[in-house]
Amino acid sequence: MRKELAKNYFLNGCACSVAVALAFKDLVNIDEKELEKVALPFGGGFGRLRLTCGAVSGMGIIIGLLFAEPNGPAENKMAVYEMVQTVAKRFEERQKTIICKDLLEQAQVVAEVGGTPEERTPAYYQKRACASYCETAAEILEEFLKEKGVL
Repeated sequence: MRKELAKNYFLNGCACSVAVALAFKDLVNIDEKELEKVALPFGGGFGRLRLTCGAVSGMGIIIGLLFAEPNGPAENKMAVYEMVQTVAKRFEERQKTIICKDLLEQAQVVAEVGGTPEERTPAYYQKRACASYCETAAEILEEFLKEKGVL
């Protein structure tokens, strides 16, 4: 299942945004390395600013790649925004927020803004719920894409 893929990507060192995006790489017409480059800045709540959760942003990246029409009509832009809002709302319903800082604090982790990321050790993964957030986001996106007839 895609939620397991997302979790495993995260547990193998990917940023949360990258982990979710890569779980859907087979659906998008973009090279895997390019997808990683596009998704990376959204990790850590947008570049470790602790804003929108990277797992949520990963869902938005895939929605954009699947549904956005470059230079398309305003209706397409609004449709894409509505899709992103739908999956974000579903994530928020399950996790109580889509804000990285708040998610980390719910897990009793100090939400440091900026700075150098901690080394990815077993202790790091044990104290963070980010792997489960990646799972949740991938599950929500998979359900949504089934509703849209993509899967």
